[in-house]
Amino acid sequence: MLQEGVDYYINEDGNFVFTEAYHLKRGYCCKNKCKHCPWGYGKVKLAGNNTESGDNDK
Repeated sequence: MLQEGVDYYINEDGNFVFTEAYHLKRGYCCKNKCKHCPWGYGKVKLAGNNTESGDNDK
């Protein structure tokens, strides 16, 4: 069973947002560019820098 505040939270628009902890429990990347993806899928890497950037809404 999912726990609010641990596995997800509800944002200001009323959408459920899964946390990094939820994704790690699930154990794989869904490739939907989730906001808290622990695998960094969909994050834009800046040229010449290892810093990741991008704020996704899922």
